[in-house]
Amino acid sequence: MTQPLDFSKRRNPNSIDDLFIERWSPRAFQKANIEQSVLTKIMDAARWSPSCFNAQPWRFYTSTSETFGDFLELLVEGNQDWAKDTSVIGFLVAEKNFEHNDKPNAHARFDCGAAWMAMTLQARMEGLYTHGMGGIHADKAADYLGIDKVGQEVVMGFTIGKLAELSPEQAKVEIPNERKALSEIWSEC
Repeated sequence: MTQPLDFSKRRNPNSIDDLFIERWSPRAFQKANIEQSVLTKIMDAARWSPSCFNAQPWRFYTSTSETFGDFLELLVEGNQDWAKDTSVIGFLVAEKNFEHNDKPNAHARFDCGAAWMAMTLQARMEGLYTHGMGGIHADKAADYLGIDKVGQEVVMGFTIGKLAELSPEQAKVEIPNERKALSEIWSEC
């Protein structure tokens, strides 16, 4: 059984919902089947994210049991080491231009970030964890997914899965980290 995580080092003086405090990106997963209905719910949460002109420039690509090994190879070696134990590996792709006028969407990556956060929070609500990754082979992923490299960009990789029971060694490094003080990131002017 997985030991409860200690989130006490994460300051919560303003009583925000625990969903935000308990969002964490572990690197210790256990193989588990994620029901299709749960994965659909997680992806649907991303669909409802806000975006500039409601363009919804995000495209999510997730592995199946048949493609999991291929997706794993699209990660850098260090991420492959732990991601092999996740349930789903995916990639988030941004549409670079608006559909309504084909002009560049300078906010596409920002909007993709909003969709990623919605997806991540829904995964937590389902008892799952996510881990976003910049350590990917973006060009190889683009080729594998068959995306248009002129009009689309692979923004990140991610995993979805169940947290593994941590070994004593993992428990020393797999610790939910702190955040900067609110005063360091917010100024009223």
